[in-house]
Amino acid sequence: MSVDKETVIKIAKLSRIAISDSEASAMVGELNGILGWVEQLGEVDVTGVEPMTAVIGIDGRMRDDIVNADPLTGGGVPEKILANAPAKEGNFFGVPKVIE
Repeated sequence: MSVDKETVIKIAKLSRIAISDSEASAMVGELNGILGWVEQLGEVDVTGVEPMTAVIGIDGRMRDDIVNADPLTGGGVPEKILANAPAKEGNFFGVPKVIE
């Protein structure tokens, strides 16, 4: 795949980037170089390579979702938590509607 000057101008317009004709001409070569590198990536043999979501191994260490009923550290006491709330609805903070 390659781009021409008209394509660069169209991309710049869609991106709302003001470029001159000389800048567009210079960008043609740069964008074609980038697209060449992307095409080379498609030629790499990745047979047997597992897809990954991060470059380092990450364990999904998650704690249990348990309400802490200790009044010193919070949880289990909604009336105390909501005592100074400007608005409340049941055991929840009341907030103004922002979407109609």
